[in-house]
Amino acid sequence: MTHISQQRRTRILPPSPIVPEQKRHQREQRDALAAKCREIFERLRPQLIETNYNWHIAIDPETEDYLLDLTLKGITQKIRDTYGNTNQVKLTIFRLNDTGTCGRLWL
Repeated sequence: MTHISQQRRTRILPPSPIVPEQKRHQREQRDALAAKCREIFERLRPQLIETNYNWHIAIDPETEDYLLDLTLKGITQKIRDTYGNTNQVKLTIFRLNDTGTCGRLWL
């Protein structure tokens, strides 16, 4: 009696081609972008929180422009409408509440 072994399972996706040094550099860039946007957010929050509490705000650190919307879906659509589908523009989304936390988005 012969035993037929099953094929060995493999990864669905190939391993990431990004080397650890490049990965660390990308993380440092993201952290710098987040810090710059957080600084702008902290400046804007007192004037916007009363009229737009718990809304989402997307901040462009280069121009210091921002977009507001009540929903995450709405703010992402406004970002696409304003900046298009490009990988060049980097924004960070906050929420206009006490912490500003809702995650970060890099477009």
